[in-house]
Amino acid sequence: MLWIRGLWVAAVAAGSVGGLSGAAYTLLQSQSRQARSIIGVPRDLPFNADGCYLPDGTGPGQVADALTFGIFGDSTAAGLGAESPEALPGVQLARGLAEEAGRPVRLTTYAVVGSRSTHLADQVDRALLDPPRAAVVMVGGNDVTARLGVAACAELLGEQVRRLVAAGTGVVVGTCPDLGTVRPIPQPLRSLAQRWSLALGRAQARALVGSGAAVVPMTLVSRHFARRPDELFSPDRFHPNGAGYGLAAGVILAPLCAVAGVCHSAVTPG
Repeated sequence: MLWIRGLWVAAVAAGSVGGLSGAAYTLLQSQSRQARSIIGVPRDLPFNADGCYLPDGTGPGQVADALTFGIFGDSTAAGLGAESPEALPGVQLARGLAEEAGRPVRLTTYAVVGSRSTHLADQVDRALLDPPRAAVVMVGGNDVTARLGVAACAELLGEQVRRLVAAGTGVVVGTCPDLGTVRPIPQPLRSLAQRWSLALGRAQARALVGSGAAVVPMTLVSRHFARRPDELFSPDRFHPNGAGYGLAAGVILAPLCAVAGVCHSAVTPG
């Protein structure tokens, strides 16, 4: 997991300013190796279940007149860890959107495992060839490896979201998840991961003010992952499983329906 190595580098860099002791340096290095060995490197790609989903829950298939929906971002957006195609976050959202809209929804996944905010431009470039009516963006967990700082990463996200909105796409952004819920990361490295990820989530929300996108803080589900890790994480103990993705989809669906113009939501675009 490159982001864990990047987090260790960030910890060392931060510590060097205030004087990181040799013992602390060794501890963080050891914890980084420990977390990487437990979580491992993803060897499988997420399922791909792009296609049209009908209001009755069937799909994927091909339908001519469908509401178009794209999902952008990193491995969480792509659904790594889902145990079946039906468990993918994009599929769960597409089915919910189709049911609410009363019409078919065509899902296209632009998200790529390992993506950072610096990679969003390529995903958006592909999408703008035929802009979707609605989109969900989830990115941030890998941004520690970008070494750009939380403000710069958040601004990159804001730029790409504004491109989608300018093209007529209704956008929902799920902010960076709370990495403090990932138990294979030992303390104190986990506390650093938590502080960094929460800071990025707040910066993302600020960068999206006035963008026209709806922002969903993924901290809304953090407590569930912290309390029920065996139920909500996949076997790698880092990515969600289908139930975990379902929990995230549950807080994203209402604003997604709102930006798609098929219902009203309490979450208003920024």
